[in-house]
Amino acid sequence: MPIEEVYNCSVKRLQILDENGNLDEALFPEGLSGDSLVEMYKYMLLARAVDAKALSLQRQGRLATYAPLIGEEATHIGTAYAMRKQDIFIPAFRQHGVQIVRGLPLDLFFLYWRGFEDGAKLPASLNQTPVIVPVGTQLPHGAGIAFALKYLKKDAAAIVYIGDGGTSEGDFYEALNFAGVWKAPLVCIIENNQWAISVPRSAQTAAETLAQKAIAAGINCIQVDGNDVLAVYKATRDAIQNSKDGPMVIECVTYRMSMHTTSDDPEKYRPDAEVEKWEKKDPIDRIRKYLTKNGLWNDSLEQKTKDEQAKFIDQAVEKAEQFKPDPKTMFENVYGTITQTLEEELSDAMSANFWQESEDD
Repeated sequence: MPIEEVYNCSVKRLQILDENGNLDEALFPEGLSGDSLVEMYKYMLLARAVDAKALSLQRQGRLATYAPLIGEEATHIGTAYAMRKQDIFIPAFRQHGVQIVRGLPLDLFFLYWRGFEDGAKLPASLNQTPVIVPVGTQLPHGAGIAFALKYLKKDAAAIVYIGDGGTSEGDFYEALNFAGVWKAPLVCIIENNQWAISVPRSAQTAAETLAQKAIAAGINCIQVDGNDVLAVYKATRDAIQNSKDGPMVIECVTYRMSMHTTSDDPEKYRPDAEVEKWEKKDPIDRIRKYLTKNGLWNDSLEQKTKDEQAKFIDQAVEKAEQFKPDPKTMFENVYGTITQTLEEELSDAMSANFWQESEDD
């Protein structure tokens, strides 16, 4: 008997706006107005400006170790802009652009990266978990949240982010398997920025795409041009709209144009020619070209926007640097409800008054 084929699959790729700002009209997302495109562009500018400010502050010793986002703005803004207020956002540690669109008070952003627990104590209205740094551990959180949303019959999806390196973690596969079995409303955004610290995408996996890793779990997937904000927006919006029928994995192919974190030196492992190649695919330049060609943007608006954003960022930094910490938050902000053990440790600390000396200084 001949060997029968029992399963066949493929991964589709989506691009709407090319590197020169040319648009595929047939794929343009329905209902997206010119004003919406301008707003998305402004968010991308703001994300990059915040990033530049944070990097500068870290180099001055005014911020702790920081993970820059430059080059990944389209992936952040496109996914965030597609989310609804009721959707739950589960970040890793580089999704600052998403946080900005979702309405995170910017002073809390700077407070967090200054090392204060209070910066991770977020308003409940944001529907966001705190930043999650251990690689891959946010995926089981996302799958669990998505399952809870389905169990409670909520009209909402859980949107979780992971890098290309994180897709090699067991947590990634276990979470997808769980979400696939239970058809949980999970949207997994793979932020494929080509490097997991100093490990290139080519050494991370033999899979031709990262999106295809969803197939074994019975989950639909798509690869998108992660530097095309329109493609990212459309793929995410469609995934959220269909999340009631089950999970979706979206691989956003983008590039980390800066270092992994401020403790990293990419020049030691990454060729300059590669960076120069991706600089030509800059997501901000791409949407700017389209807006300018269509009379929606000009140099005057660009300068005005950048001036307003610089002022807004400086005000947030000033507020964050005026913050006076309360050491009790080390104990109170660990869990949603403080445990008995932490209550006892807090009581012991207050009895010993171990932080009084530093307060007096």
